[in-house]
Amino acid sequence: MTAFPRALWPRTLRGRLSLVALATATLVMVVLTVLFNVVARTHLQRQADDELRTRAEAVATTVDTDHDPVRVRETADDALLDTNVWIYAGPHLLEHPASTPPDGALAKAAARLAAHSDRRCATVEGNGSLRLCSRPVKDLDPHAAPRAVVVTALDLSPYRASADTMLLASLALGTAVLACTYVLTRLAVGRALHPVRIMTDQATRWSAVASDERFGYTRRPDELARLGASLDALLDRIRAVLRHEQQLTAELSHELRNPLARITAELDWWQARPRSAEETRATHAGLADAAQCMRTICDTLLDDARDSARAIPGTTAVLPTLRHLTAAAPADSTVTVTVSCPQTLTAGVDAALLERIISPLLDNALRYARSHVLLRAGQLPDGSVRVEIADDGPGVPDSFGDQIFQPGRRADPGDGHRGAGLGLPLARRLARSVGGDVCHDARHEPGAAFLVSLPSA
Repeated sequence: MTAFPRALWPRTLRGRLSLVALATATLVMVVLTVLFNVVARTHLQRQADDELRTRAEAVATTVDTDHDPVRVRETADDALLDTNVWIYAGPHLLEHPASTPPDGALAKAAARLAAHSDRRCATVEGNGSLRLCSRPVKDLDPHAAPRAVVVTALDLSPYRASADTMLLASLALGTAVLACTYVLTRLAVGRALHPVRIMTDQATRWSAVASDERFGYTRRPDELARLGASLDALLDRIRAVLRHEQQLTAELSHELRNPLARITAELDWWQARPRSAEETRATHAGLADAAQCMRTICDTLLDDARDSARAIPGTTAVLPTLRHLTAAAPADSTVTVTVSCPQTLTAGVDAALLERIISPLLDNALRYARSHVLLRAGQLPDGSVRVEIADDGPGVPDSFGDQIFQPGRRADPGDGHRGAGLGLPLARRLARSVGGDVCHDARHEPGAAFLVSLPSA
């Protein structure tokens, strides 16, 4: 397609469909117009030939072939019959029209037809179009040669005018039909595409606000129903992406809160009064450890968001990780943390990921425990690793047991403890990303207990 036609090519689907419909209708109308006019002209010529033969039959009745020589009998309507009539007896011209000279072009064409001694017609073009037809006049013996030939002529101008009139009428009708086709096609396509425009606007609006509304709630034709199903699936994916993005943001803020609190506390403590060089180095070490913890948290959560944790599970010793987590607990806490774990116990997860799984559960236990928290790890008969985090706090209400792992849900938001309800769902999601799980042990009393199952190394 060249640049000029491409510039004229409609940009909208409505315009393109209308143009295609117009082109198709134009092709059909051209074919029908040509066929109609060919048939009409053929029919008009046949009518002219029939009129010529009728006149020739009437003239033939005036030719007397019973005598020798052949002669033409006079009748009452000779003037009518002699109009554009030639009568030949062999090569001899017996009669010809008074207005036509015997040696003119029309007379010569009539002589050529008479020379064949059979029925045939021909068209002579001159100042006008004339049609000539010959009719042999025989004796009673059908096998004998004709003794005379009658040639009649007819002006085709009225027939040609009728054919031209029909051609113009058919062209005008075709143009009107094409105009109506284009207008009706645009209206029909516009009406058919109106629901699509509405669906497009709705999809744009719903995707921007993560709405729960969907196209499947409304009855539509099959084609639009399939389009609505595709858009519903797209909206669901967009909503899932937005939800995942919000969840990742919330989890990052939740997990980074403790390291930031440590950094703030260290800076406040260091600025409270002059410190010795040893105390300054300890403060710097604490700040560096908190910053490294923040970096590890970011890397772990982002890797999980990219599914890289599942691709590279890694292995780690469980006891050092548990001790590191207990050492990072708030120094002013009155809660005692006990760690029980075999020295050689190894889990089939990365150390940073193991920290991110256990850390929310430990923070939750320290937040609600009255005096004691237990971290106990061991290996089950099937080879998997289980870590139990238990406290002696108030425990989880029975009515809240089914909602404990739902993001943003807390059993008692007004209990005075800080929390966003994201730690437990994060721990479970990270554990399941490597084939493990986190569940609540409802049989533990007093307090709450959570069991972490992890794959073996």
